[in-house]
Amino acid sequence: MTPGTPVRSLVLWFPDWPVTALEREAGAAAQRPGSGPDAASGAQHRWRHPIAVVERNLVVACSASARAEGVRRGQRRRDAQARCPGLTLVNADAARDHRAFAPIVSLIEERAPGVQLVRPGLCALRARGPARYYGGETEAARMLIGALRDAGLEGVRAGIADGPFTAEQAARGGTSADDPVFVVPAGGAAGFLAPLSVAVLDASAMIGAGAAGTKDAADLAGLLARLGVQTLGGFAAMEPDRVRERFGERGVRLHALAAGHDSRPVQPRTPPPELQREVAFDPPLEIAEQVAFAMRVTADDFIAGLGAVDLVCTELRVELVGDRAERSERVWLHPGSFDAPAVVDRVRWQLAEDVGTGDAAGRGLRSGVALVRISPEAVDAASHHAPALFGGGPEERVHHALSRVQAMLGHRGVLTPAIGGGRWLAERQVLVPWGDRDERDRQATGAGGLAAQRARPWPGSLPDPLPTTVFADPVPVDVRALGGELVDVDERGNVAAVPAFFIESGRRRAIEAWAGPWPVVERGWDAARSRRAYRFQVVDAEGSAWLLVCDGDAWTAEATYD
Repeated sequence: MTPGTPVRSLVLWFPDWPVTALEREAGAAAQRPGSGPDAASGAQHRWRHPIAVVERNLVVACSASARAEGVRRGQRRRDAQARCPGLTLVNADAARDHRAFAPIVSLIEERAPGVQLVRPGLCALRARGPARYYGGETEAARMLIGALRDAGLEGVRAGIADGPFTAEQAARGGTSADDPVFVVPAGGAAGFLAPLSVAVLDASAMIGAGAAGTKDAADLAGLLARLGVQTLGGFAAMEPDRVRERFGERGVRLHALAAGHDSRPVQPRTPPPELQREVAFDPPLEIAEQVAFAMRVTADDFIAGLGAVDLVCTELRVELVGDRAERSERVWLHPGSFDAPAVVDRVRWQLAEDVGTGDAAGRGLRSGVALVRISPEAVDAASHHAPALFGGGPEERVHHALSRVQAMLGHRGVLTPAIGGGRWLAERQVLVPWGDRDERDRQATGAGGLAAQRARPWPGSLPDPLPTTVFADPVPVDVRALGGELVDVDERGNVAAVPAFFIESGRRRAIEAWAGPWPVVERGWDAARSRRAYRFQVVDAEGSAWLLVCDGDAWTAEATYD
């Protein structure tokens, strides 16, 4: 084969992949432990409705039911909603698309290695190897489509031609639901591409060229249309020298593609290393210490596998599978990076928290442990966690000491304070297990983590700067006016008298300055649990600042500013 000759390429196209990725991720979430069968059926019912994925107010993908209602790719959001009032709109998420497509590429590589991931929903591979193994190009394409169909992916199209660009156009324009494979004969690329619009250049011409190449192709396609060149054949008929003068080297590249001279080879990806490890127990183990002891060799192998590619694990996913197929899954965090003993500790802690706590929703294990799977949820370069040249500093010594104590006492044996969400200062003080970052700790604060709780709107919450000393139990005080009468606040938020002094722990403190009141209203919709209180900031004669709360006729000190 002479240099520059197009290589026979096979392209697999997954129409409307962003919608497919959304559906697959929603279905996987519905099947996670604790979701229950009702969640799964609800997710399936939801995704039967018309769906459109939008980006920058334009539809980038839509489901078949939405397309039947007149929704099309490239429509504005409001036009799509006008055509289909019941349309469900979801924002585009490139990370979700890549995350859902990664296992699909791995599935293809099991049957035909050497896959190039062009973008989520589109991949290419050299046709020669699969064709020789499976008995022909068409047979190889149909085999891959069948394997993907068995994996639950319907509507996959395949195109085979000289070069990835022509093969992609064959998959997009030459296939149908009844005939999902289209083969352009060798040497027939130019004739196949000639009647196609130059608009195909803006979407797929620069395979592997990145966002900049795609933008250049879109600009050139629009310019050609304005010049009266409407088809690829018309563009291919232009003199190459004139194209270079007018459009530069990128224009020459697109001109070659339009003429069927796609000499860029398929560039197979390097499959990522297999980092997860698992161990099966037959018969299942009932005692947590037995499971932890059996995990030692697997944990060593897991850490060694990460070290072989110069990585460390900073977030660890532990999956436990019971003898009755029940599952327990959790992501564990670490202030530094996991070593083998820390991995074993997390497995033991998860067993201690989950075994025997099963409920109707399926949470926890109700039988012996049949399988344990550990995988890195997040990794970091090992060079970022290498020990210092002259030993660790105070922070590292503290980390080792607390980690050692935690290993002896259990996950919640060592707690550190963190700031959460809430209207009252005592509610915002949350104790987090050592090693769990507050942004991701869901065990202490529920779904969403502390960062999400802090970001929620909390009407009536105290703004910064916050007091330095917060009383765990509010201290009763008695606030009086100059004449000795009790100070209170009416329903309109008006102070009945000017505060002159308050009595705290039997000590009278004169009030030099005060500010307020600021209302705090909770559960106004529930008459039995509703609460309306007022905050005051006061400064006593000694210069100490206090945060006082008036709740009805009762006064308390919530905190002090030191």
